[in-house]
Amino acid sequence: MKFLLTSAGIKNPSIHNALLDLLGKPIAKASALCIPTAIYPFPGGPSMAYRFISGTTASPMCELGWKSLGVLELTALPSIQEEVWMATVRETDALLVFGGDVLYLCRWMRESGLANLLPSLRETVYVGISAGSMVTAPVFGETYDDPNTPFVIEKGLGLVDFALLPHLDHDDHPESSAAKVARMAAEVPAPTYGIDDETAVKVANGVVEVISEGHWQLFTPSQGIA
Repeated sequence: MKFLLTSAGIKNPSIHNALLDLLGKPIAKASALCIPTAIYPFPGGPSMAYRFISGTTASPMCELGWKSLGVLELTALPSIQEEVWMATVRETDALLVFGGDVLYLCRWMRESGLANLLPSLRETVYVGISAGSMVTAPVFGETYDDPNTPFVIEKGLGLVDFALLPHLDHDDHPESSAAKVARMAAEVPAPTYGIDDETAVKVANGVVEVISEGHWQLFTPSQGIA
């Protein structure tokens, strides 16, 4: 499987070109399935899911001009025959995984059976936004408003060998200031990329490449900021 892990979608020409390179074809000739599941636990989640699907969010993804676009709702998959939905996934060029609650997304990635299928999809491009990117890590950290559990570390899907913290230094995400991301990354037992909304991490054939028109930092468990 190939990965384009973003903070906020296909935000600039560099990230767009990285997507084209991973697809190996124009977007207009590629099929995609979008996965909105992670957004449902948030207030207004259903309307945000619709905006993602209809291409009206601030995170460009579904509106890029795909040859075909479908919706893969993870919470529905356990009630559907596996051979039906798995065939559709295997035939799809790209999976577009929206952001939201990474714990909820990780749960449904597993319960739906998609997590078990993903490693076998050698040519499929996994395109993540925020939590959709974070969940691919061996472990991930997530911030919460509860002062008793401000930062929770959980086991991820292990599709890549690093962790990711999105929205670095974004005005609307005070929890993601560079100083706070550094402190959070120090608690994650894996190399961690802190990326802003103009940055993505591309993985193909085991090679990791940072694509950026903004700024990012790599934190390692033993070395701090790299």
